[in-house]
Amino acid sequence: MTVALLFPGQGTQHAAMLPWLAGDAAARPVLAHMARELGDDWRARVSDAGWALSNAVAQPLVTGVSVAAWRALAPALPRVVAVAGYSVGEIAACVAAGMLEADDAVALAVRRAAAMDACSGDEPTGLLALSDVGAEDVEAACARWNLEVAIRTGERRCIVGGATRALAAAASHFDALGATATLLGVRVASHTSAMRAAVPALAQALALARWRAPRIAWVAGITGAVVRDIDGAQRALAAQVATTVRWDACMDTVAERRPDAVLEIGPGTTLARLWRERHPAIPVRSCDEFARAGQAVEWIATASSR
Repeated sequence: MTVALLFPGQGTQHAAMLPWLAGDAAARPVLAHMARELGDDWRARVSDAGWALSNAVAQPLVTGVSVAAWRALAPALPRVVAVAGYSVGEIAACVAAGMLEADDAVALAVRRAAAMDACSGDEPTGLLALSDVGAEDVEAACARWNLEVAIRTGERRCIVGGATRALAAAASHFDALGATATLLGVRVASHTSAMRAAVPALAQALALARWRAPRIAWVAGITGAVVRDIDGAQRALAAQVATTVRWDACMDTVAERRPDAVLEIGPGTTLARLWRERHPAIPVRSCDEFARAGQAVEWIATASSR
């Protein structure tokens, strides 16, 4: 029996996420460390979009909650054949792969957010999710409104980044074409050239963390390939903030390792939905769908026996 683990990015946080974490002894130290960065009232404040959607909050919040959930689940999981993280979720995936300690992961998420925020100019930027749209239409829209593809998530879906006003114009254009365009709760143009200045600062922060060689296959977002060494992981993590994430390729690489089931670890169900669309033959759920950690483990056992 085997499982692959997916770790979500920012924008997935919500007030009711993973309520069982607070009562889990293994998760508690990670949440306490995260609270030192965000405040002890972080759970109550998640419903305040002005606070929770800020980059400085969202990145350490999603990282901390995801790592805490992994800590709660890890002792009972079957053999893990691969881990992959979506955007900032790659940091939590590094913990699951045995490369980073939980405290370093939360600290890196804080530094990553700060480096990206430092790139922000006077004009607000963000991300727009597109589905039911062809590559030629996306390319034309990027040229017209000076946008860039930030994340590739499927054959007819992607996420583009750029100035908020340009994203709104593009959203109206795609709505008129019959496509689905959704502005995301992310306040920076992640994974575009607008973040280039963040790369050296993040590389420096990564170099200062405590690293170990991966014990589990860790799939890099910008290539969709397994990285087996610390230097390669650090380079991929630093470059990722200013480079298109190939999440479609990441899912394919994980699928090639033939897990019996896939579990999304962290808030929300976004990655489970994307996986189900691309690889429907391999069962998937998010741990946020369950009332307790044990139910997620029980589901893996049931799914694997089918």
